[in-house]
Amino acid sequence: MESSFMKRLIDRVPESVGKPSRQNSYAGFIALLCVLLVVIILAVYMQVGSHQFLNFDDGTYVTNNPHVVNGISGENIVWAFTSVQAYNWHPVTWLSHMADAQLYGLNPRGHHLTNVAIHTISALILFLLLLRVTSALWQSLFVAALFALHPLHVESVAWVAERKDVLSAFFWFLTLFIYSGYVAEKKSSLYVLSLFFFVLGLMSKPMLVTLPLIMLLMDYWPLGRCQYGDQEPGKRWYSGRVISLVVEKIPFFACSLLSGLVTLYAQEMLGAISSLNVKPLPTRIGNSLIAYAKYISKTIWPDNLAVYYPFPSNIPLWQVVFSLFILLIISTAAIRGMRRIPYFAVGWFWFLITLLPVIGLVQMGGQSMADRYSYISVIGLFIMAAWGVPDLAKRLKQRQAILALLFGAVITASAILTWQQLGRWQNNISLYRHTLGVTTENDLIHNNLGAALYSVGDPDAAILEYHKALRINPGYTNARKNLGLALERKGYLDAALLEYREAMRISPNDKDVINLMERALARKKAAR
Repeated sequence: MESSFMKRLIDRVPESVGKPSRQNSYAGFIALLCVLLVVIILAVYMQVGSHQFLNFDDGTYVTNNPHVVNGISGENIVWAFTSVQAYNWHPVTWLSHMADAQLYGLNPRGHHLTNVAIHTISALILFLLLLRVTSALWQSLFVAALFALHPLHVESVAWVAERKDVLSAFFWFLTLFIYSGYVAEKKSSLYVLSLFFFVLGLMSKPMLVTLPLIMLLMDYWPLGRCQYGDQEPGKRWYSGRVISLVVEKIPFFACSLLSGLVTLYAQEMLGAISSLNVKPLPTRIGNSLIAYAKYISKTIWPDNLAVYYPFPSNIPLWQVVFSLFILLIISTAAIRGMRRIPYFAVGWFWFLITLLPVIGLVQMGGQSMADRYSYISVIGLFIMAAWGVPDLAKRLKQRQAILALLFGAVITASAILTWQQLGRWQNNISLYRHTLGVTTENDLIHNNLGAALYSVGDPDAAILEYHKALRINPGYTNARKNLGLALERKGYLDAALLEYREAMRISPNDKDVINLMERALARKKAAR
């Protein structure tokens, strides 16, 4: 089976390159493309080596986490496998952060470059995976390059706390690559190995719970396991075969179910899931529909990207209706075209399905959407474009030249925009000021910017940001605490005590507020 894969690949090499007569010549050509892809990724992303840690989750994951800072040890390994800190059970992610701390200490350069390295390897595996299962060289390269260089993916790579994103994606692609080998060779050892990597992925981030469904989609196209006879992939549907393929995935589904239950337990226990009283189900459904449309929009036109998109105070009905209309139209087209253009349906449902766990039906946190959630999902849209555009251009004269120019233009534009977006992630202040410039009513980012300004010795500017956060959300306990700290630093003890008292009224069980109040009262008493 492997030789037949290689034969099909060799037959696909364009005349302009010169079709190799032997497998090792073609392997050399593929290796050259891989090297070029790595060079381009590193040329764009290496600037993160000079970036700092952020005061947004990096403390939880690295800088203020004693288990991580102290590196790998027996005690810390046990903690990694038993902790649900940060609302998730992801021991592999914790271990990777510990390894970085052991190697680099708290120098952010090493932590950032590890993210870049994992992202780069993932892009290579994606390229080789698609090439292996489709034999379509340039389409596979386009999808991998766009995955590697799309601005939407900056957040996942440039944010140390999002190690779980790049690490879980690495295992996602590795699982599918090994699974494609199992399909080709029918070796049970490869099946077990793919399941093993899948479990590692779930232990990096539970986002992988939808992977068994994606495996079924790939069974339909491009693996062609749902048809019978010698029909082309997607031409004829064999229901009995589909049932056997579902049964084949039962161990994967079982692991997904277990991971999902553990994640829900962790998030419920730590109070991360918003109740229906705070965000009613109709509101969540409306926001989810709009979020789907926005992910498509930002994939096509990646403008005004932000580290945090606040949940809107009201959701216009017309946006919900329009978004639903778009999703229904594309879904209908995908279903009707399943036999004729199976890649369109697979790409579209890849996008829809992989976003389901984070689309907001189960609302965790206050965001309406997040760029990092699209890290794996938009690959489905890339597949639709990579195979769909050449099909649409079949009758064009100079088709290959036009497609090559279009390919180059899209990748070049993506690389430039990614470079620019990376520059905004250099430090807290640059990132938050950019975010506030492209979002509105963003209380969390005003608070985070205030904390960043306070940490660099500008309490006056910090106080202004805290006031802006509290204007948007008067019940924001952290902003109250931070405002009290800044006022206390300026010597305004009475004003600080007022903020601490208000924070205690909002969150009476907050130990930090209680400690701050006691300290401020002691200082006031000593000053008398």
